[in-house]
Amino acid sequence: MTNVTIIGAQWGDEGKGKVVDWLASRADIVVRFQGGHNAGHTLVVGDQTYKLSLLPSGLVRGKMGVIGNGVVVDPFALLAEIGRVSAQGLKVSPETLRIADNAPLILPVHAALDAAREAARGARKIGTTGRGIGPAYEDKVARRAIRICDLAEPETLDAKLDELLLHHNTLLRGLGAPEFAKADLMAQLLDLAPKLLPYAEPVWERLNEAKASGAKILFEGAQAVMLDVDHGTYPFVTSSNTVAGNAAAGSGLGPDAVGRVLGIAKAYCTRVGSGPFPTELFDEIGQQLGERGHEFGTVTGRKRRCGWFDAAMVRQAVKVGGIQGLALTKLDVLDGQTELKLCVGYDINGQHYKHLPAGVAAQAAAKPIYEVLEGWSSSTRGARSWAQLPAAAIKYVKRIEELVEAPVTLLSTSPERDDTILMQDPFAG
Repeated sequence: MTNVTIIGAQWGDEGKGKVVDWLASRADIVVRFQGGHNAGHTLVVGDQTYKLSLLPSGLVRGKMGVIGNGVVVDPFALLAEIGRVSAQGLKVSPETLRIADNAPLILPVHAALDAAREAARGARKIGTTGRGIGPAYEDKVARRAIRICDLAEPETLDAKLDELLLHHNTLLRGLGAPEFAKADLMAQLLDLAPKLLPYAEPVWERLNEAKASGAKILFEGAQAVMLDVDHGTYPFVTSSNTVAGNAAAGSGLGPDAVGRVLGIAKAYCTRVGSGPFPTELFDEIGQQLGERGHEFGTVTGRKRRCGWFDAAMVRQAVKVGGIQGLALTKLDVLDGQTELKLCVGYDINGQHYKHLPAGVAAQAAAKPIYEVLEGWSSSTRGARSWAQLPAAAIKYVKRIEELVEAPVTLLSTSPERDDTILMQDPFAG
């Protein structure tokens, strides 16, 4: 048996939560390794719907959840989320959830700076969630971050707040935004300490012991490859590395622990926020996809932009993300379309490209080159075997496999946990 790493293969919102939840039944530990509460996973279990942003999805399965050092943790959002899901009957305690003691914290000053910067950009906004994720990652690499372990050392906390506020208040002042008082932040952090520290530990030690004992670890990524700070559609990206390689760095395990990499992609494509989207549809079909797919952001509630499946982009994500197999979700949303289109490349100022180039202007100018396939009229919703799918749907899935150069190993046909067709168990290696 092997470990499994799950990442998004598009721009996020691919349905990773359901897939992680479904695979968690085969795992012993589920680990979040990057991102913050700017990403959300929706899990539908019977008559309960769980919306998770920071908590690992495996908690719904009663599995040990770990938040790794690669995650930036908003302590207020985390405690609120724990309270919300606990009210729904989930058990979340230091016995079921562990948090890396070296994970950086997102503070109110980070969200304030995030919002002030976006406002200053005006029409050139990049579409952040305004939750402080970017500024928190900036503090991490600038070596001024306040980490969970600092909550146990008031003197360290006091000195770090001086440095942090010297930087952030200067920026806020320049942007015409209110500044933060050290005494207020210090009081908030000291109040948080007894609530957070019981969850904290050097999780790298727990995970290495689990690996040595043969336990199965499921690594859960947030966002997606095309939002990766290096490999995505920069600058319209998140502030962390979303590719599978970061599962090691973001959890404290070696690269050999990543295991099999499963990429999640919708049978069409969506994006939230600003940035290039070559296959975006502005017509009735785009509206239908949004309505049938209930395309609203789990975290922000923002309406998602919808378009045809971009095979050229997903192929790129497969290569740079290390994806070995695809989980294709929301196939049922395409039911009833008379024809379907797959983007196989781009026309950029008269030149043919097989991938999205790095340049901002080139990405904005990319026009999709389509291949047209026949749609299907019968329903795929709730299908749990290939035999229940129409022939045109099978042809569509097979063509995606050829174009992205990766097998579809799992197919999801509704939000329900068991409406899933498994071709290969990723834990089998």
